[in-house]
Amino acid sequence: MNRSILIVICDFLLISLLAFSSVDINKVAEEGAQATARTETATNRVEASGRGDLAAMMQLALDEERRSREQLLGELERVRSTAADRESQARALQQRLQSREQQATELQQQLQVRQQQAEHLAQQQLALEQQFSAAQTNIQKLNQELRSTSGEVSQTRERLSQTEAEARRQAEQAAALQRALAELARSNQMVLNERQQLATRLQVAEVERRHAAEQAAAMQEQVKVEREERARLAEGVKVLANKSTELVQEIRENRPLAPNTIFNQFATNRVEARISASRPGMLGTEAVRNRATTTILVTDGTNSYALCHVQDTPINIVSPGTQWESLTGVLSRKGAQVPIRSLSFNFRDPRIVWIPLSQAEVRTLGSRPFVMSPKPYKFQDAVLVGAEEGYYGECRFQIDLTTPDYVRLDNSFVRGLFGKFNPSRGDLVFSKTGELLGVMVNPDYCLVVRGFDPGATFRFGNDVRAQRTGDVLSALHAQLTQLPLKVR
Repeated sequence: MNRSILIVICDFLLISLLAFSSVDINKVAEEGAQATARTETATNRVEASGRGDLAAMMQLALDEERRSREQLLGELERVRSTAADRESQARALQQRLQSREQQATELQQQLQVRQQQAEHLAQQQLALEQQFSAAQTNIQKLNQELRSTSGEVSQTRERLSQTEAEARRQAEQAAALQRALAELARSNQMVLNERQQLATRLQVAEVERRHAAEQAAAMQEQVKVEREERARLAEGVKVLANKSTELVQEIRENRPLAPNTIFNQFATNRVEARISASRPGMLGTEAVRNRATTTILVTDGTNSYALCHVQDTPINIVSPGTQWESLTGVLSRKGAQVPIRSLSFNFRDPRIVWIPLSQAEVRTLGSRPFVMSPKPYKFQDAVLVGAEEGYYGECRFQIDLTTPDYVRLDNSFVRGLFGKFNPSRGDLVFSKTGELLGVMVNPDYCLVVRGFDPGATFRFGNDVRAQRTGDVLSALHAQLTQLPLKVR
């Protein structure tokens, strides 16, 4: 639009310049009437063409201004339509806040553009007013020239008609300029109105943006409070769960089980161990010893083991020890089997041995391992189970200060519940809570199982000669002879 108005002004100035130039030429060359006529004719053509261009340009300017106004009205309608949805949750409010900020930025830019347009229109109005003043001055000059030359009718008739035509043209031009000035004034007023509307919309958008920001902040604060409340509730639930677990654990640890329940757990989870040991015999033969025993799985919380007495295996702790050539074996339960990889001797009493198992092997056997008793002296009484004979009964054990690793069976308080109750080595002793207390090393003493620290280990295989089992068994026998006589 600025370029179109500039072209119109340039055309107007050019036409004015041509008009005034033609008048000066006529004054200088009065005798050349024919040349003057030709010049004026050309000037009239230029002026007519200029007036047409000016009207076309003004029409283009008006059309462009109308399109701009329609575009602004369309934008105003879109802004109004986008301002309808304001009732959403915190995330939608945040998105709308960003949208409002963008719209406010666009409105500010449009306002700046409109202000620039208003300034340009004001400048154009000033220029047109100056042109109108100049045109009025020219008309006055022409009228004065017309009055001064009225006495020379015969000589200046043609010149008078030209002057009148020029005056009419100048009057028409002045009227056109007046109309253009009025149109520009109306356009300027429309721009001012639109600028005022945009400013109002900007203020409304700013208020809505602040309101949306306040709502978003309130929602965020509410979400923060709810999160803190949920965290406190979760912490309370966690504390209650921990206390409940601790309470259940304490009840389980302090509630004695019936001997029948403990024996049922033993019978349900027992496994069978079959071990074969071979060594060279006399006259080139091979001496083979096979033993099978029933035992249970025990866990220390991390690893699991099958526990039994050494005399339930083919291996004897004697001196000199037997030099075994091969050691093989399997653990089985309900048709499931796992191979025995090694056998370890308890470092405090080598008569108690165990077979380590992986978690996958425990799952294969399907037996639930018993837990070692963390407080073996909590209860005075215990339950003794004969792994081989199948008897069980309630017994009382006493602490012997001379043998801190053992507890002594109180023979004055023995009550058998099933089978011929005759405690012997290899029997398993359980606490009243169903945890493993230890293994009987002889009919009177029970070794309390507190861990699985090996004093020696035999790795099973078809060739174990490199392990020098005879020397190891002799050393274990020497360790066994150092124990008190009453626990041997």
